[in-house]
Amino acid sequence: MDFNMKKLASDAGIFFTRAVQFTEEKFGQAEKTELDAQFENLLARADSTKNWTEKILRQTEVLLQPNPSARVEEFLYEKLDRKVPSRVTNGELLAQYMAEAASELGPTTPYGKTLIKVAEAEKRLGAAERDFIHTASINFLTPLRTFLEGDWKTISKERRLLHNRRLDLDACKARLKKAKAAEAKATTVPDFQETRPRNYILSASASALWNDEADKAEQELRVAQTEFDRQAEVTRLLLEGISSTHVNHLRCLHEFVESQTTYYAQCYRHMLDLQKQLGRFPGTFVGTTEPASPPLSSTSPTTAAATMPVGPSVAGLAPPGEAALRLEEVAPPASGTRKARVLYDYEAADSSELALLADELITVYSLPGMDPDWLIGERGNKKGKVPVTYLELLS
Repeated sequence: MDFNMKKLASDAGIFFTRAVQFTEEKFGQAEKTELDAQFENLLARADSTKNWTEKILRQTEVLLQPNPSARVEEFLYEKLDRKVPSRVTNGELLAQYMAEAASELGPTTPYGKTLIKVAEAEKRLGAAERDFIHTASINFLTPLRTFLEGDWKTISKERRLLHNRRLDLDACKARLKKAKAAEAKATTVPDFQETRPRNYILSASASALWNDEADKAEQELRVAQTEFDRQAEVTRLLLEGISSTHVNHLRCLHEFVESQTTYYAQCYRHMLDLQKQLGRFPGTFVGTTEPASPPLSSTSPTTAAATMPVGPSVAGLAPPGEAALRLEEVAPPASGTRKARVLYDYEAADSSELALLADELITVYSLPGMDPDWLIGERGNKKGKVPVTYLELLS
């Protein structure tokens, strides 16, 4: 190999000079050039931005992927520039287990039918979660990573270079100060009674040498000052660019909120549909006296689904002919009535429904035009509509 020994020796000398200056500053034996207050504020704001961006990025990754092993795997794939394999969400996995359980336990039983319905809802929730993770990763996590791995590395590099330029400047100041002091000492006229005449010649020669050293130190100081000022300006421009970074992150934050709003609106809509299928509606649970969810004030397109009215009565969901039906005037058919055992407690949503207690026996039958998920139930002199999913029909 062809080594440039002069450059190697020069770099080693610069490194040694900086190390000496840094050590003397730490022990308070050397002066340090201070940056102006505005520059210090820019540095502090940049450090704060970097620290909080890292924390927000890490916690958002935890929110989107709680499994630490999966996060490590995705990180390795990204570092290797390979595509991250598709991963089944927890909701989709739960839906798969429920569907398999319904197939094995009996898809025609009330439990099996309910498992199938819940599995379909969980599958839709899992798909919505997958879309949310994908959107949030692109619109929110990617810009944060770009800042940390791109802009911040450039800022850190220029700051280190500025620190080195500052050490060089202060070392030149210290060298000039020593040369000035030595020159002043060398020009002091010695006492003729105590000094031999030949010392005048030595004193004049030393004075000339120190004068040359001071001139050289002044020249190096001017060069170091110019390089320091130039590097300080470059670093200042980069630090002022943090304001643009904040604007960009603000836009990304709005997009993250929009995607999260869309995700939760979809989840709410899927669960509301599931409640309707199971015959239970918001506000009809035992002991519930308030609406299931307060109305949302936002009217943005992404939350329009979440502002739909909730808690309709069962009669309102029935066909028009059935809604006007008065149950007390209905007589049971001559044939077609069956006994049924109640599987779970059920709280009637309104006067058209019959409240149920688990394990009791009731008489049920259907009327023409009724919703197939509902039957007419009788217990003594009381009658009302009951959901099929809460019954086990007996022979």
